[in-house]
Parts: sequence; structure tokens; C-alpha cells
Amino acid sequence: MRPNRVSLLMPWLAMLVMGLAGLFGLGVAAAAEAPIELRQGTVTTTVDGVTRTEPVELSYHWDRQHNGRPGTASFELPFTLEAEPETPWGIFIPRVGNVFEVQLNDTLLQTYGDMKRGNDADYAKAPIYVPVPGKLLRKGDNLLQIRLHADSARLAGLSQVVIGPAASVRNELFESANAWRFTGSVLLMAFSLIVGGIALALWLTQLDADASGMPRRVGIYFWAALAEIFWAVRMVDGLVAEPPLSWGAWGVLMAALYAGWAAASMMFVYHLAGWASEHRHRWVRWPVAGIVAGTLLFSTLSLQRDEPEWYTGWLAVELVFVAAFVAAFALATLRRPNDDRLMMAGAALVTVAFAARDWLVVRLSDAYDETTWVRYSSVFFGAVLLLIVLRRFRTAAQQARGSVAALAERVAQRERELAATYAELEAAAQVQARTHERERILREMHDGVGSHISSAIRQLQSGQSSSGDLLRTLRDSLDQLKLQIDSIHLPPGDVGALLAAARYRLEPRLASSGIEFEWAVDEVEPVQGLDAHGMRQLQFLLFESISNVLRHADATVLRFEAGMQGKTVQLRVIDNGRGFDTAKHMPRSLAERSGAIGARLTVESRPGRTVVQLEFD
Repeated sequence: MRPNRVSLLMPWLAMLVMGLAGLFGLGVAAAAEAPIELRQGTVTTTVDGVTRTEPVELSYHWDRQHNGRPGTASFELPFTLEAEPETPWGIFIPRVGNVFEVQLNDTLLQTYGDMKRGNDADYAKAPIYVPVPGKLLRKGDNLLQIRLHADSARLAGLSQVVIGPAASVRNELFESANAWRFTGSVLLMAFSLIVGGIALALWLTQLDADASGMPRRVGIYFWAALAEIFWAVRMVDGLVAEPPLSWGAWGVLMAALYAGWAAASMMFVYHLAGWASEHRHRWVRWPVAGIVAGTLLFSTLSLQRDEPEWYTGWLAVELVFVAAFVAAFALATLRRPNDDRLMMAGAALVTVAFAARDWLVVRLSDAYDETTWVRYSSVFFGAVLLLIVLRRFRTAAQQARGSVAALAERVAQRERELAATYAELEAAAQVQARTHERERILREMHDGVGSHISSAIRQLQSGQSSSGDLLRTLRDSLDQLKLQIDSIHLPPGDVGALLAAARYRLEPRLASSGIEFEWAVDEVEPVQGLDAHGMRQLQFLLFESISNVLRHADATVLRFEAGMQGKTVQLRVIDNGRGFDTAKHMPRSLAERSGAIGARLTVESRPGRTVVQLEFD
């Protein structure tokens, strides 16, 4: 029998029905495994020794319910399951604190902090996930209990609670909330530290000139660094469940850091607007400093008296002043706009708006699971601050490069001018040196050779001098002329070369006079400070000593000695003539010349031995 069309479609219809039934069954199972949001139950509170039990609908803001007084609370949140779960479950609590413990069906699941200690840990800063052990949930009625200890004015309480399959509760709810609150705080802190570090490095390395031209550090970099570092440290509070200080000191510190961030940011804007250079705006600095001082005062008062409204009221005053400051900056920016001021005005207005929202929602409303928005607007504010700092640095660097280039050109021009002037002075100095040298040679020839020639002329005119005396005078003149010519080429301080030149010039004359010449000169070090003039003085001194021997000593032997006595250069001229009385006939010219060149002169004389000794240190 041939099948009809209906019989052919039956298998396909059956498969479709089975598929829909399977999908429906899965939908039922999914519905049975859907997360449950727990909002209603009862709460038992104990504040100042008074215990009360009442119905509760989460979220529960402790500070708003009990005016910031410390105490304990026990929440009982019942729920019903149609069947025992077949998959692992977990509990997600967006916010709970300050310290607490979680029980399910009279079984303790987890404890966060010490319930018997107050003002210590605070676990309300990050979302909580608590896994539920298998078989602990049962079909029918179940009871979740959360007991907490609340510190004074520390934003304690309990948000709504979600219990359900771990896959959805942990992966979809907890991880998303944790990323926004905990991981976000880590990233915000890191970003602020980077911005603050860059600004601090610029403040430490970059200098500007003040009105008097003295170098100074750029204030806008300092306030940018201070603002971001304050905010980075403030973000630590969202990461540390167990702070190193008790809640009173820690709370005041965190409030001061928040106020310090606001004050430093305002001082950055103060410099950006150009008000720092205007005397009529100097008064603004005092109320800015008052923000920090007032925060320290009212946060301390609030915590000591367990009355958070003191700090809440001060925050309102602070917010009004900051808003007025930002409004004044925005108006000044509209009158004299530029890119930096427009960006900062936008960031400041957004931040003030977020701060106002945080004050209304966190400090005044009953909402407990809300987080602050300023922490996210601070990213925008910090990015604008960093951009302005880098733009200013780039502009300053470009100006510095231009100034350096202009300065380098001026320095090069001045160097060229100095080089030309130096060349002119050098040429003039050389001309002057040659002139002085000619004058010196002429003067010495006049004093030395000229005097000898004059003596010879007088001897001829008198007719009383013998030819031998006249010959000796002329020979002295010639020898002195030769020695003066030799002195031009002598190196300064080279005593050995000077003695060798004297030997070369005078030994033939000594031989012709029947005087034996002895040479006992060792190698000596150059005499420091004995310049060309000193060398000539030493040469004249030796020549005069030898001339006295030739004229008056009747010597047969003349000896030159030179050597080192330690670090002292010692020279001796020794003859075996008849000698003389040094007390009566000490040649004054020898003493004058030796004193002029810094030498120690010693003269010893007796018949048969006369020693003229010079020592140089």
C-alpha cells in the first residue's frame, strides 16, 4: 500500500514535539535553577545596649537607620526552593559590613573579620561571594542568616542578597561587580600613581625663571603631582580590608587625603588660570587650605562623637566652595578660552557634578549598595591633568630649545668676536713683547757692554792705563756681549745649559790668561721660577765672579761645580787666588743679583781658596 503524505510527515512531527518538550523541560529546569534575590526578612539590632527585632527590606543602611552609632545586627532572610539544587550554588552580596559572618540553615559558611572587635577590619569595600556546600540547601524552606558588627560612621549595612547557581551568580554578578569596585580601584590607583610620578619628575627636573630672573620650580607640576598622589593613596582604602590603623585614625586620614586631593586639584586650576601671578587672587589660597583643615577637624569630631552628620555637613560646605571655585574658573575660561582651560573646565564641572551626586546618594539617601562616582570621574580629570602637564612640558621644551639655539648663536657670535679681539691682542702683545725685548737688550748692552766700552774710553783718555788693562776691559765687553747673545736661546731654569754656554765663551780667555779651567758639573734639575730674566741675572752674576778672578785674584785654577743636594740645586765658582776679606770687600752686586733671582749666596775666601756658592730650592 502506498503511504500518504500524512504518514510521511508523522516521524518529523514526532521529532519536533520531542524537541519542543526537551526545550520546555530545559526551560523548567533553568527556571528551577534561577538565582533568587533576597530582599525581605527580619533584623535584630543591638545599639547602646537596646535590642530590637523588626521586619526589614533590603538594602539596609546602618548609618542612616542608627545615626552612625556602633552596634550589631542579625538578618534572617528566608527563601523557598521547589527542589533540591543539582548544581553548585553560591551567595552574592554586593555590599555588607563592616565585619560579618554568613550562616545557611544554621551552618556557618564563612566569617569575615572578628565579630567581637570594633574599629578594625572593614569588608564593605568589595563585593562578597560565598560558595554553598553541596546538600546544604534543601527542598522547601531555607534560612540565610547574616550577622554583622557595625562601626561608627563607617557606612556599615547590608545590600540585597542573591543566592543561586554558582555559574550565574559568580560569573555574571560577582565578577562584574568586583571588576567595577575592586579591580577598578586598583587600575585607578595605578593610573593616578603614573600621572603623579610624571608630574613629580617634571617638577623636580624642570626650572623656570621668576620675575627677578632667579630659577624656580614650576608650581603647576607640583600641584598636579600632589593631587594624583593623594588620590592614589586614597584609593588604597578600597583595596585594604584590614587597614594598618584603627578606624578613627584611618577614617581621618582617608578624609584628609580626599580633601588634599580636592585642594591640590584646585591649586592646579589656580595656576592654570594664571591667578597665581595676580595679587588680587592671592586670597583664594586660604580657603583652599581651609578645606584640609576643616576636614581634619570635622572628621575627627564626627568619629569621636559618633555623629556622622558633622562630617556630612562639612562636606556640603566644602562642595559649595569647590562648586563656586569651579564656576569662577569656567567663567574665566569662557572670557579667555584656550584648549587647556576648556578641557580642565569640562573635567572639573563633571567631577563637581559627580561629587554632588555622591553626597546626595551615599551620605543622605538610604541606598546602601551604591558606590561613589567620583572615583570614575577622577580618571577623566587625571587624563586631562596629564595631558595639560605634558602639553606644558612640550611647550616649555620647545621654548627651551629655541632659547638654547638663540643662546648658542649669541655665544658663537661672542666667541667669534672674542677670537678676533684675542687675535688683535695677541698681535699687539707680540709687538709689545718684541719692543720690550729690544729695549731690554739695549738696556743690558748699555749697562754691560756700554759700561765696559766707556771704561775703555776713559782709560785711553787718561793715558795712565797700560795696554793690558785696556785689553782686559775690551775683552770683558766682548765676552759679556757674547753671553748676552747666548742668553736669548737658553731655556728657562736650565742651569746646566747656562754653565755650558759660559764655559764655551770663557774657557779660551781663561786659557790665554794662564788659568786652568776645571769642570765638575753634574746633571741638575731645572730651577722652578727662574725665567728668562732670572737666567740673565744668573749669567751676569757668574760673569762678574769670573771677571773678579781674572782682574784681582792672580789665580791659576778656576773650577765650576754643580750638583743636587737633595732637592736643592747647588752651584760653585772656586779659584785658588790670593783671596780677600769678605767682611770688608763683599761685592754688593753679587748679593743684589742673587736676591733678585731667589738664590742663597755664600762667599768664603782665604788665601789659596775662594768659593762663591749659589743654592736654589
